[in-house]
Amino acid sequence: MVQAIRSAEKQTSGEVRLYIESHCSFINPIDRAKELFTELKMSETKDRNAVLLYFAMKDRQMAIWGDEGIHQKMGQAFWEKEVATILSEFKSNHFLEGICHMIHDVGEALKTHFPYASDDKNELDDNIVFGK
Repeated sequence: MVQAIRSAEKQTSGEVRLYIESHCSFINPIDRAKELFTELKMSETKDRNAVLLYFAMKDRQMAIWGDEGIHQKMGQAFWEKEVATILSEFKSNHFLEGICHMIHDVGEALKTHFPYASDDKNELDDNIVFGK
């Protein structure tokens, strides 16, 4: 999954982070994703183009949270389509493949709207963040 993140980020100035924990401490996983987005300081990227993929595995919950720069470019329909796609993968027990597919799709969207420039730097750690 880390390799999928690095591959996705090679062609964009955008940033992708993956956060995995057992249980969601909120009823709505979107609220938890927003909280984590802030805690991980993901809104501090230069172009406000970071995306958090959040998974609470035992609760079977997930959310995607994109910063204002990428959300304005993609709109709500993109995020809803990505959630539907990954849920389909999960129903087929393709967890790793589903997450990697989502990372690829988000990377492609970022590449379209925030292409890589020679002065771009990796603003956020690519490693998976594990919660409790």
